[in-house]
Amino acid sequence: MDAYIRAIEYYLPENVLTNDDMAAMFPEWPAEKIFAKVGVEVRHISAPDESASDMAVKAAEKLFAANPSITPESVDFVLFCTQSPDYPLPSTACIIQDRLGIPKSSGALDYDLGCSGWVYGLALAKGLIVSGCAENVLLLTGETYTKYISPDDKGNRAIFSDGASAAMISRETGRARIGEFVFGTDGSRAGDLIYRDGQFFMDGGNIFAFTLRAVPPMVSEVLAKNGIASGEPCCYVMHQANKFMLEALRKKMNVPAEKFIMDMKRGNTVSSTIPVALKDACDGGKIPVGAGVVVAGFGVGLSWAGCVLRF
Repeated sequence: MDAYIRAIEYYLPENVLTNDDMAAMFPEWPAEKIFAKVGVEVRHISAPDESASDMAVKAAEKLFAANPSITPESVDFVLFCTQSPDYPLPSTACIIQDRLGIPKSSGALDYDLGCSGWVYGLALAKGLIVSGCAENVLLLTGETYTKYISPDDKGNRAIFSDGASAAMISRETGRARIGEFVFGTDGSRAGDLIYRDGQFFMDGGNIFAFTLRAVPPMVSEVLAKNGIASGEPCCYVMHQANKFMLEALRKKMNVPAEKFIMDMKRGNTVSSTIPVALKDACDGGKIPVGAGVVVAGFGVGLSWAGCVLRF
């Protein structure tokens, strides 16, 4: 039995922080230098009273509106990836189930993972479908990381953005078949990206080194596991961490620029970057029919995951 992505939508908050705004806050860092370094033009900032569930609900509502054959009544499981839940308890997925009018016979749970979270969610959704536990899984992501970052933290404020995504994963044939997965975890490096004692901390140098060390061999393993030969036409959609890191990854993996999706202009939305980039690439005609698309997430945990989607 296979599992398929039928549709993807996303939501980004209306409030934005531009590079000119950043330059006004940090005069030593002009707007053009910010863009050259991180590849971000604007960051979407959740309103003070806007929660992760608010954004996820809006993303899901866009998905239902854009795809009349997909309805809340058809959902039988809700998966919500977030590291900024509305409350420590209950699970935010339960709140979302009620707000969207999804049947009470559905399952709903949160899972706490960031940059690799959407790929992990694809695996969880596929597992529910292949095992016969569900037929239509609503996979949601939502983060309000900007609420964790200190106003004077120039580096992280330049990178991170808030947002949410919604994808319907089904047993029914859809836009992309979900292939085989590769995972990795190194909890010994958890302190390299952590929110502790009210402070957000990221060791950028260590995260950069980890990414170059872990991701290229994972991608090679993903290609082999999915039977994709070297040189076969393939697109790559990585977690949109920052421009510098993505360029370094692309060069190390020797991937042509036209096959490597860059969608950094609106910031790093953590667990939502891959679905946002996929949606934009599909809408922009950048993913040809029949293409194998490698998706790979990496970061907080430290964790990494990859798979192939066949469009």
